[in-house]
Amino acid sequence: MKIISKNLIASIFILATSLTAQTNNLSAELQDDMIIVRIDNVTFTSYRFGDGQKYPYFYPVNGPETGLSVTTESSLPYPHHRSLWFGCDRVNGGNYWQEGNERGQIISKGAQIVENDSTKILIKDECVWKQPDQDPIISDERNIIITAPSDSIRIIDFKISLLALTDLTILKTNHSLFSARMEENLSVKKGGTLVNAEGKIGEKNTAEIQSAWCDYYGERFGIVEGLSIFDSPKNVWFPSKWFTRDYGFFSPTNLNWINEDIQIDKGANIEFQYRVIVHSGDTETAKIKEHFTEWTSKIK
Repeated sequence: MKIISKNLIASIFILATSLTAQTNNLSAELQDDMIIVRIDNVTFTSYRFGDGQKYPYFYPVNGPETGLSVTTESSLPYPHHRSLWFGCDRVNGGNYWQEGNERGQIISKGAQIVENDSTKILIKDECVWKQPDQDPIISDERNIIITAPSDSIRIIDFKISLLALTDLTILKTNHSLFSARMEENLSVKKGGTLVNAEGKIGEKNTAEIQSAWCDYYGERFGIVEGLSIFDSPKNVWFPSKWFTRDYGFFSPTNLNWINEDIQIDKGANIEFQYRVIVHSGDTETAKIKEHFTEWTSKIK
């Protein structure tokens, strides 16, 4: 009988361990007007910041199992929704949300990859909010951190600091702040599920309701994937009311339910931060509640 030596077994174990440890390696590459983030050399997302765009946005935002985007770059009934983005309508008479650059644009000065590590990607961007032939009204600074802690979870941390370059007036609007538009086949209308932190389900039970987070998931090709948005306890209005739609849109924004116009003095600075979880499985399988608790325990 042939005996396998302990040294051979140990060598096999070390090799297997090293192969396992090589998974979920991140990398980022700047290509013209977008930054592509890959996990194990496969595209996860791209941060797009071309100067002809309405605003910078992420697309695709690929699910961990299918490799297909859980968001849509443009889809009816509102084709101006761009996957995953930050913007706002009705600011000093400008529209930094819907199509038509003549109404206002959020223009990147050129995003940069600051850290390109196998475990973390850090992207920084500075943008100005302006209408054609007018001075900018807002300057924003963005810090975007992308990680992939497991085979089933991808994380985008989005922090934005807005500086008022003039006195600002923001009117009541449902078109505002950090938002996502899910791929149609994952929407409630196509059999998907939208659920908030209190376990309320669907547009009817989540729209205009305060909640710390919402998760949107559905099934394609027998595989369940989804995307969560976490509202930070440090954000204004936390926990925010949500604007949600069964066709796939959701956003933590309180601006549709303000009683008075918002006045912001020149020189004022406002910060928002959000966490996005792109996940396999449903809300419970992905442990979204636990992820939120862990995240908020570390927020500074």
